[in-house]
Amino acid sequence: MKYLSTRGGDERLTFEQAVLTGLAPNGGLYIPEQIPSLPANWAADWAKLSFPELSYQVVSRFIPSDPAQGGIPSEDLKQLINRSYSTFRSDLVSPLKQLGDNTWCLELWHGPTFAFKDVALQFLGNLFEYFLQRRNAAKGTNEPRERLTVLGATSGDTGSAAIAGLRSKADVDIFILFPKGRVSPIQEAQMTTVLDANVHNLAVEGTFDDCQDIVKTLFSDAEFNAKHRLGAINSINFARILAQIVYYFSAYFQLAAKLGVNPAEQSPEIQFIVPTGNFGDILAGYYAKRMGLPIKQLVVATNENDILQRFWATGRYEKQATDTDASAQTAPVQGSSDGAQVGGVKATLSPAMDILVSSNFERLLWDLAFSTSTALQIGGDEGRKAAETEAGATLKQWMDELKKAGRMEVTSDQLELARRDFAAERVSDEQIKQTILRYYSKADPSASARKHAPSYLVDPHTAVGFEAADRLRSGSKVQSSTHQVVLSTAHPAKFSDAVVSSLESAGADFDFERDVLPPEMHGLLEKERRVRDVRLADGQGDADFAKLVDATRKVLDGEMEKRIGAAKVAGSQQTESV
Repeated sequence: MKYLSTRGGDERLTFEQAVLTGLAPNGGLYIPEQIPSLPANWAADWAKLSFPELSYQVVSRFIPSDPAQGGIPSEDLKQLINRSYSTFRSDLVSPLKQLGDNTWCLELWHGPTFAFKDVALQFLGNLFEYFLQRRNAAKGTNEPRERLTVLGATSGDTGSAAIAGLRSKADVDIFILFPKGRVSPIQEAQMTTVLDANVHNLAVEGTFDDCQDIVKTLFSDAEFNAKHRLGAINSINFARILAQIVYYFSAYFQLAAKLGVNPAEQSPEIQFIVPTGNFGDILAGYYAKRMGLPIKQLVVATNENDILQRFWATGRYEKQATDTDASAQTAPVQGSSDGAQVGGVKATLSPAMDILVSSNFERLLWDLAFSTSTALQIGGDEGRKAAETEAGATLKQWMDELKKAGRMEVTSDQLELARRDFAAERVSDEQIKQTILRYYSKADPSASARKHAPSYLVDPHTAVGFEAADRLRSGSKVQSSTHQVVLSTAHPAKFSDAVVSSLESAGADFDFERDVLPPEMHGLLEKERRVRDVRLADGQGDADFAKLVDATRKVLDGEMEKRIGAAKVAGSQQTESV
């Protein structure tokens, strides 16, 4: 199994190389040459596996066992997976909870930082450590050790989950950029109260897209990248997507068990509803379906930053302000490297989805271009390679159009193909608040025996998913036999303002600390913090963005100089003591 860039080129990477590289030199994202198919008896053989066992069965199909091919031996991979999920509070890792006759919630927030991203980032952190240890073990005594400088942007949960996965890892430093004032207090505290020497938080005066653009710009700087050996923690790293594929299989088997159905004989009809901004979480579901998991439909649930919903409605992937006329074009926001934009990102109650451009959507676009390529008619390896080349060229053209004009458009055939697997819904802030209240207030038979027991409390991102699901159900767009599984992406305690404002206005019997706040979060806001501010220069346009990138570059250079210096001192002291 090799990995290629969505934007073309002859480069083919091993799994190890793709994980450690993150973003392709041409700006593309790495994807597997092909999606592996499921074995003949998967439904029977995997039905009763634990989450780590199921994870091994899924991810090993993308990772060869031969280290010479950039792979991981089977026993090593099993140990790595077991270590990754030993940190979760639930043995199921992602338990499935029933909330109605055909309404289910897949709780993905039982990891160390109470967010779905723990599922992937605990795994990715251990992958980084494993590959670096293997490379350094092969070096001579006087050879310099390989290090990795992980650079990522976050709108909230990625940062804390990445830090939890990488804190104190040998030979790894992690720099997380987040938009100052645009993440929740709990999210910021989860990041900035981690004082490990290899953890560096940078608060950027801008949007999440600014943070993401800085990361992309630094990755594309060949000299800077080589100097610091940059690694990607965002979902541009394919290992993130790979780990997330697993919980779609887990949900399928849990649902079958709860329904008393033998999945080898009868497949439950499932529609997954996924709150998404960067398109990574739902892309994992798409790959699960491509592998052979019987998913009826995947629903893209967006907030008011709705570039994805508009794509499925029109076939145009277009930057556009959510509250302005399409003609109200502006210059690129803070010189964004993604080019011309219309308006900007709207701050919503679901900040992790406040994006202008969905980075992972490029992977689906490549698939649409490849699947509709006329070169496939040639057949065999020759046809496939020609189609890969054509898809890469198409993606490069589309991304150039997006950068220059702020929009690109697929063909009618490609849009029809996208609509075959996906639907999309847009949810407003007011609807988020109504949904939080609606699910909290639902009658719960078990609540009568427990004072102050809420029926079900969801965070604002999960509320986006439930509103989309309920809308589809009430609009008769879902068959009565279809089971709707909403992916719950975060514990509600991470978004206290949205939860409290949604319930207080209705006079609900509710106390945040009593009903919601986990013991692990008590006192978190009062802990010591370490964070560096990165500010924009005065003015507008590309010059400001260039200065912002330069300021980030200087901070990273300075921090790494101190870290490497400290490591050399520690190494010399250890040598002297020996």
